[in-house]
Amino acid sequence: MKTIQNIKPITEKMKSISLLIILTIAAITANSQDSYMNKDSLIAKTYFKNTKFHEPVLINKDEISKTSKPKNVILFIGDGMSFAQVSAALTANKGKLNLNYFEVMGMSKTSSASDFVTDSGAGGTAISTGKKTYNKAIAVGIDSLPMKTILEICEENKFSTGLVATAVVTHATPASFIAHNKYRYNYEEIALDFLKTNVEVVIGGGRNHFTKRKDGRNLLSELIKQGYDVSSSIDEKIKAKKFICLTDSLHPPIATERGDYLPNATKKAIGFLAEKKAPFFLMVEGSQIDWGGHDLDLPYVVNEMLDFDRAIGVALEFAAENGETLIIVTADHECGGLSILNGNEQTGEVWGAFSSDDHSPIMVPVFAIGPGSEKFRGIYENTKIFYCILDALNIKP
Repeated sequence: MKTIQNIKPITEKMKSISLLIILTIAAITANSQDSYMNKDSLIAKTYFKNTKFHEPVLINKDEISKTSKPKNVILFIGDGMSFAQVSAALTANKGKLNLNYFEVMGMSKTSSASDFVTDSGAGGTAISTGKKTYNKAIAVGIDSLPMKTILEICEENKFSTGLVATAVVTHATPASFIAHNKYRYNYEEIALDFLKTNVEVVIGGGRNHFTKRKDGRNLLSELIKQGYDVSSSIDEKIKAKKFICLTDSLHPPIATERGDYLPNATKKAIGFLAEKKAPFFLMVEGSQIDWGGHDLDLPYVVNEMLDFDRAIGVALEFAAENGETLIIVTADHECGGLSILNGNEQTGEVWGAFSSDDHSPIMVPVFAIGPGSEKFRGIYENTKIFYCILDALNIKP
């Protein structure tokens, strides 16, 4: 064995560089599917001028509550959305959003069991199970044991259920309603849990987690055997009693590139579930609002918010016709520490500033409309949303 001589002692600077390399490699490994969290050369984009305004849907909001108890629940989660994100979208769309129809509001505290600043895994789990857990957990408790989700509870009570997202469907928020895992980045393990439920409709990205797997299994073929129609297009006609549509190998494109994906997916899911005549629970996530915050990109945030609002409009139109549907719009956490510095509702211009490229502990809004909406007023922990929904449905946890 050769002896290497004359090696200089490792300097403190070299130690720092080595540590930085190790941390960078670890971060890349953990977040290999999360390409949106690219912080190599962040340059804040803090000005936005809207060029694509949308009119809120025309409904009689009094028609939304024809009964005292809801039959259906549609839960919207704007990942990374708090009051500044809503304010920016409202200003950019000339003071008019579908959210303006919501007259019941609450405020949700988002801290997790392990951290004052939550991640989406713990934030989604708090809403889906009614219990706090540690960051990066997916519907498991602080003891890492599975906790029953509201989607599973609804299935036990003969509800039809569905999930829609603008991310991979194995991502933290949708996963926290259908899967149980100690670590949110175990995407292939999370995909296996889709085989263990009776969820009727799933729309989002993430086809690779079902087909290009280390274990060699093709979960989509297995889902077909379980009675699912499997598609990569929202427009495909559904022939089976269950439907899973994975539009992209990983994440769907950003709002400015994916067109009417989220409003159309929301309409598809609602229509499919409503045809079954049974009560239904649907969770719709505007996933990429959060990613705009991570990127310090105000145009990204606002375009995702406007897209999210158009999807909410689809639900409002259904609720006004149906009269038995409770709609809740909330968030798992805020992202970016966004502040609004100035704006112009006549021109749709917004000026903002970010205080962080990560999540913050700012409280998030809870909007509600429809039968049972009065239960969502006040300031409370995010876990209460779970109990408010079940209380409105008269279902025991």
